[in-house]
Amino acid sequence: MDTTQRTEQQRSADRRRRELLEAADRVVLRDGPQASMNAIAAEAGITKPILYRHFGDKSGLYAALAKRHTDALLDSLRAAVDAPADRRERVEATLDTYLAAIEARPQVYRFLMHPAEGAPTGDQGFDVGKQWAPLLRRMGEELAQVIEERLDLGPGSQQLARVWGHGIVGMMHAAGDWWLGERPCSRAELVRSLADLLWGRLAAAGDKVGSPGF
Repeated sequence: MDTTQRTEQQRSADRRRRELLEAADRVVLRDGPQASMNAIAAEAGITKPILYRHFGDKSGLYAALAKRHTDALLDSLRAAVDAPADRRERVEATLDTYLAAIEARPQVYRFLMHPAEGAPTGDQGFDVGKQWAPLLRRMGEELAQVIEERLDLGPGSQQLARVWGHGIVGMMHAAGDWWLGERPCSRAELVRSLADLLWGRLAAAGDKVGSPGF
Protein backbone atom coordinates (compact mmCIF):
# COMPACT_ATOMS: atom_id res chain seq x y z
CA MET A 1 0.00 0.00 0.00
CA ASP A 2 1.50 3.35 -1.00
CA THR A 3 1.54 6.52 1.08
CA THR A 4 -1.38 8.09 -0.79
CA GLN A 5 -3.61 5.09 -0.07
CA ARG A 6 -2.63 5.04 3.60
CA THR A 7 -3.33 8.76 3.91
CA GLU A 8 -6.73 8.41 2.29
CA GLN A 9 -7.61 5.47 4.54
CA GLN A 10 -6.59 7.47 7.59
CA ARG A 11 -8.71 10.42 6.49
CA SER A 12 -11.65 8.12 5.94
CA ALA A 13 -11.19 6.55 9.38
CA ASP A 14 -10.90 9.98 11.03
CA ARG A 15 -14.04 11.16 9.24
CA ARG A 16 -15.96 8.08 10.33
CA ARG A 17 -14.77 8.53 13.90
CA ARG A 18 -16.02 12.13 13.90
CA GLU A 19 -19.39 10.98 12.58
CA LEU A 20 -19.66 8.40 15.36
CA LEU A 21 -18.73 10.98 17.99
CA GLU A 22 -21.39 13.30 16.63
CA ALA A 23 -23.94 10.48 16.92
CA ALA A 24 -22.76 9.84 20.48
CA ASP A 25 -23.14 13.55 21.25
CA ARG A 26 -26.75 13.48 20.09
CA VAL A 27 -27.50 10.56 22.41
CA VAL A 28 -25.71 12.23 25.33
CA LEU A 29 -27.68 15.45 24.76
CA ARG A 30 -30.86 13.40 24.92
CA ASP A 31 -30.03 10.88 27.65
CA GLY A 32 -27.23 12.45 29.69
CA PRO A 33 -25.38 9.97 31.92
CA GLN A 34 -27.94 7.30 31.00
CA ALA A 35 -26.47 7.15 27.46
CA SER A 36 -25.63 3.59 26.41
CA MET A 37 -23.51 1.93 23.74
CA ASN A 38 -26.67 0.32 22.35
CA ALA A 39 -28.36 3.70 21.94
CA ILE A 40 -25.26 5.27 20.37
CA ALA A 41 -24.85 2.41 17.89
CA ALA A 42 -28.52 2.70 16.94
CA GLU A 43 -28.20 6.47 16.48
CA ALA A 44 -25.19 5.95 14.20
CA GLY A 45 -27.00 3.23 12.23
CA ILE A 46 -24.38 0.59 12.98
CA THR A 47 -24.01 -2.48 15.19
CA LYS A 48 -22.37 -2.31 18.59
CA PRO A 49 -19.36 -4.44 17.49
CA ILE A 50 -18.55 -1.81 14.85
CA LEU A 51 -18.69 0.88 17.54
CA TYR A 52 -16.32 -1.18 19.68
CA ARG A 53 -13.99 -1.55 16.68
CA HIS A 54 -13.55 2.23 16.54
CA PHE A 55 -13.26 2.94 20.28
CA GLY A 56 -12.31 -0.34 21.93
CA ASP A 57 -14.92 -0.22 24.70
CA LYS A 58 -17.13 2.15 26.67
CA SER A 59 -14.13 3.71 28.37
CA GLY A 60 -12.54 4.43 24.99
CA LEU A 61 -15.67 6.14 23.73
CA TYR A 62 -16.05 8.09 26.96
CA ALA A 63 -12.42 9.26 26.73
CA ALA A 64 -12.93 10.41 23.13
CA LEU A 65 -16.09 12.34 24.05
CA ALA A 66 -14.41 13.83 27.11
CA LYS A 67 -11.45 15.04 25.04
CA ARG A 68 -13.78 16.49 22.40
CA HIS A 69 -15.71 18.57 24.94
CA THR A 70 -12.74 19.46 27.12
CA ASP A 71 -10.81 20.72 24.07
CA ALA A 72 -13.76 22.93 23.07
CA LEU A 73 -14.13 24.29 26.61
CA LEU A 74 -10.41 25.03 26.94
CA ASP A 75 -10.47 26.90 23.62
CA SER A 76 -13.32 29.05 24.94
CA LEU A 77 -11.53 29.66 28.24
CA ARG A 78 -8.33 30.69 26.43
CA ALA A 79 -10.32 33.16 24.33
CA ALA A 80 -11.81 34.66 27.50
CA VAL A 81 -8.35 35.03 29.08
CA ASP A 82 -7.08 36.69 25.89
CA ALA A 83 -10.01 39.10 25.56
CA PRO A 84 -9.07 42.80 25.19
CA ALA A 85 -10.25 43.89 28.63
CA ASP A 86 -8.88 44.71 32.05
CA ARG A 87 -7.96 41.89 34.43
CA ARG A 88 -11.15 41.94 36.49
CA GLU A 89 -13.25 41.74 33.33
CA ARG A 90 -11.15 38.84 32.02
CA VAL A 91 -11.47 36.97 35.33
CA GLU A 92 -15.25 37.39 35.23
CA ALA A 93 -15.36 36.42 31.55
CA THR A 94 -13.37 33.24 32.25
CA LEU A 95 -15.68 32.22 35.10
CA ASP A 96 -18.74 33.04 33.02
CA THR A 97 -17.45 31.03 30.06
CA TYR A 98 -17.22 27.89 32.19
CA LEU A 99 -20.63 28.39 33.78
CA ALA A 100 -22.24 29.24 30.44
CA ALA A 101 -20.86 26.02 28.95
CA ILE A 102 -22.32 23.76 31.63
CA GLU A 103 -25.58 25.69 31.60
CA ALA A 104 -25.95 25.40 27.82
CA ARG A 105 -25.38 21.63 27.75
CA PRO A 106 -26.29 20.26 31.18
CA GLN A 107 -26.79 16.72 29.91
CA VAL A 108 -23.25 16.67 28.50
CA TYR A 109 -21.92 18.05 31.78
CA ARG A 110 -23.75 15.38 33.77
CA PHE A 111 -22.53 12.68 31.41
CA LEU A 112 -18.92 13.77 31.90
CA MET A 113 -19.05 14.49 35.61
CA HIS A 114 -21.66 12.23 37.20
CA PRO A 115 -22.47 8.52 37.22
CA ALA A 116 -25.85 7.44 35.94
CA GLU A 117 -27.93 7.23 39.11
CA GLY A 118 -30.23 4.27 38.89
CA ALA A 119 -28.91 3.27 35.46
CA PRO A 120 -29.13 -0.40 34.49
CA THR A 121 -26.03 -2.43 35.24
CA GLY A 122 -23.87 -4.15 32.66
CA ASP A 123 -23.51 -2.65 29.22
CA GLN A 124 -26.40 -0.22 29.42
CA GLY A 125 -24.79 2.76 31.10
CA PHE A 126 -21.46 4.52 31.37
CA ASP A 127 -19.89 4.50 34.82
CA VAL A 128 -18.30 7.89 34.29
CA GLY A 129 -18.34 9.26 37.81
CA LYS A 130 -14.91 7.83 38.58
CA GLN A 131 -13.33 9.43 35.52
CA TRP A 132 -13.97 13.14 35.93
CA ALA A 133 -10.84 13.83 38.00
CA PRO A 134 -8.43 13.66 35.02
CA LEU A 135 -10.56 16.24 33.17
CA LEU A 136 -10.39 18.71 36.05
CA ARG A 137 -6.69 18.00 36.51
CA ARG A 138 -6.04 18.81 32.86
CA MET A 139 -7.96 22.08 33.17
CA GLY A 140 -6.05 22.93 36.34
CA GLU A 141 -2.68 22.35 34.65
CA GLU A 142 -3.70 24.43 31.64
CA LEU A 143 -4.77 27.35 33.84
CA ALA A 144 -1.63 27.00 35.96
CA GLN A 145 0.51 27.32 32.84
CA VAL A 146 -1.31 30.50 31.80
CA ILE A 147 -0.90 32.00 35.28
CA GLU A 148 2.80 31.09 35.48
CA GLU A 149 3.50 32.51 32.02
CA ARG A 150 1.63 35.79 32.57
CA LEU A 151 1.80 36.80 36.23
CA ASP A 152 4.86 37.81 38.24
CA LEU A 153 4.33 35.78 41.42
CA GLY A 154 7.85 36.10 42.77
CA PRO A 155 9.82 33.20 44.36
CA GLY A 156 8.19 29.81 43.96
CA SER A 157 6.05 31.11 41.13
CA GLN A 158 5.67 27.76 39.37
CA GLN A 159 4.35 26.00 42.46
CA LEU A 160 2.09 28.91 43.37
CA ALA A 161 0.71 29.02 39.83
CA ARG A 162 -0.22 25.33 40.07
CA VAL A 163 -1.88 25.89 43.45
CA TRP A 164 -3.89 28.76 41.97
CA GLY A 165 -4.70 26.91 38.75
CA HIS A 166 -6.04 23.78 40.43
CA GLY A 167 -7.71 25.80 43.17
CA ILE A 168 -9.59 28.00 40.73
CA VAL A 169 -10.72 25.04 38.64
CA GLY A 170 -11.83 23.18 41.77
CA MET A 171 -13.79 26.22 42.90
CA MET A 172 -15.44 26.64 39.49
CA HIS A 173 -16.38 22.98 39.37
CA ALA A 174 -17.78 22.75 42.90
CA ALA A 175 -19.67 26.05 42.72
CA GLY A 176 -20.92 25.34 39.21
CA ASP A 177 -22.12 21.86 40.13
CA TRP A 178 -24.06 23.22 43.11
CA TRP A 179 -25.45 26.14 41.09
CA LEU A 180 -26.54 23.98 38.16
CA GLY A 181 -28.47 21.69 40.49
CA GLU A 182 -30.13 24.30 42.72
CA ARG A 183 -30.10 27.58 40.73
CA PRO A 184 -30.02 29.69 43.92
CA CYS A 185 -28.98 32.83 42.03
CA SER A 186 -28.39 34.13 38.53
CA ARG A 187 -25.25 33.19 36.62
CA ALA A 188 -24.11 36.82 36.71
CA GLU A 189 -24.47 36.93 40.50
CA LEU A 190 -22.45 33.75 40.89
CA VAL A 191 -19.73 35.08 38.57
CA ARG A 192 -19.42 38.30 40.58
CA SER A 193 -19.29 36.44 43.89
CA LEU A 194 -16.59 34.02 42.71
CA ALA A 195 -14.57 36.87 41.18
CA ASP A 196 -14.77 38.76 44.50
CA LEU A 197 -13.38 35.67 46.26
CA LEU A 198 -10.44 35.45 43.84
CA TRP A 199 -9.71 39.09 43.44
CA GLY A 200 -7.39 39.90 46.37
CA ARG A 201 -4.14 38.25 45.24
CA LEU A 202 -5.03 38.42 41.56
CA ALA A 203 -5.45 42.18 41.78
CA ALA A 204 -2.11 42.59 43.58
CA ALA A 205 0.02 40.42 41.24
CA GLY A 206 1.87 42.20 38.47
CA ASP A 207 2.07 41.06 34.87
CA LYS A 208 5.25 39.39 33.70
CA VAL A 209 7.34 41.64 31.50
CA GLY A 210 6.70 40.86 27.84
CA SER A 211 3.61 38.74 28.51
CA PRO A 212 0.13 39.61 27.21
CA GLY A 213 -1.00 39.90 30.83
CA PHE A 214 -3.69 38.13 32.77
